[in-house]
Amino acid sequence: MEQRISLITLGVADAEKAAAFYDALGWVRVEAQEGVIAYDLLGQTLGLYPLDRLAEDIGIDVAQLGRGALTLGYNARDRAGVDDVMGRVEGAGGTVLKAPQEVFWGGYHGYFSDPEGHIWEVAHNPFSPLREGDGAFRWLGY
Repeated sequence: MEQRISLITLGVADAEKAAAFYDALGWVRVEAQEGVIAYDLLGQTLGLYPLDRLAEDIGIDVAQLGRGALTLGYNARDRAGVDDVMGRVEGAGGTVLKAPQEVFWGGYHGYFSDPEGHIWEVAHNPFSPLREGDGAFRWLGY
């Protein structure tokens, strides 16, 4: 297995409500299959999939989907980018869990949850600048 993630699927109770949140943050939907809402993430895809259909697709009961201890990360180009994203969260229907602040390792970050409870970290790492043209960090031991 090659080391990569191509698709992140978030199981959601209300796909349109969940999508409205990401739309309000400025993301643009791409064409997807019926019932699934997708966003292109520059080499990966984020999919919003109704919980009942996700469970059916896997072949398990909805209760077995559970809630994992997982966060998704968005890396901003600078501290202002962190503040900008975090400033949009509540107006879009999300919840700020940790206001942006400096981190012990020299970066700057905050956390929010989307309307379905998925947790995101928004961070700026001054030691690993984003490459031009994409959202990828160069790994420098963070």
